Amino acid sequence: MAKLDERIGFIGGGNMAFSIGSGLIRGGIVKASQVMVSGPHIENLSRWRELGATTTDDNNDVLEHTDIIFICVKPHMLGPCAAQLKYKHVPSAKDANKLFVSVLAGTTLQTLEETFAFIGMSGLKMIRTMPNTSMQVGEGCTVYTGNAHVAHQDLEKVHLMLNSLGLAQQVPEPMIDAVTGVTGCGPAFVYTIIESLADGAVKQGVPRQMALQFAAQTLLGAAKTVLLTGKHPAVLRDEVCSPGGSTIVGVHELEKGNLRATIINAVEKSSLRSAELGKK
Repeated sequence: MAKLDERIGFIGGGNMAFSIGSGLIRGGIVKASQVMVSGPHIENLSRWRELGATTTDDNNDVLEHTDIIFICVKPHMLGPCAAQLKYKHVPSAKDANKLFVSVLAGTTLQTLEETFAFIGMSGLKMIRTMPNTSMQVGEGCTVYTGNAHVAHQDLEKVHLMLNSLGLAQQVPEPMIDAVTGVTGCGPAFVYTIIESLADGAVKQGVPRQMALQFAAQTLLGAAKTVLLTGKHPAVLRDEVCSPGGSTIVGVHELEKGNLRATIINAVEKSSLRSAELGKK
């Protein structure tokens, strides 16, 4: 597998950042010694130190000493974070080579460029992404897009990193908020489904831990079947539903409960909320 020589930085060391950083280190894309992460409370970064990464409570350390910088703060903290960096940052020629990767929900490339305009006077290289936390187990799903200053080789480096943690695909920026409702928020929806399947099994007498394992494996197997066979989910569902059998009875109950409409609505609401977050 290809490796990167660049130093990788994370401004913000929360769950999403850790999913990406730990995945890159464990996957051998980068060494722990190449990674630096910042956060307001150094004591909260202990899991990064256990991986062997360098930690700091000064975001400017990451800006100055790394080459590919993931911006992993909450959307409402973007302005204060940029203001702090601007106060300390001393512009230099090396700024032009830095590549920034945002994971902020709903935050457009234009907003990112305007916010960090003090870096890279010849044009900030910014890539907007929407990853998900399944990256931590190598099964993430990420979409990304770059601004006009991003070169092809920059996109290749980001694709290498993100695709090593699951599936990564470049899409037009207007599609990112829509995809967020599926990939970014979808894991929470699926966890709810897994829990519900397990609850149903427990109700029928299956021990809790066993029920959770069976439910999770069932979803994993079903998802893999969709990906590997290329068949439409409806076709695969019909293959399981024998005439007059137990599965079709259960599917009927799902339809009566409006499961399909509820999930469609959840994706729609999450997508719209993602766009709203970037405007605040």
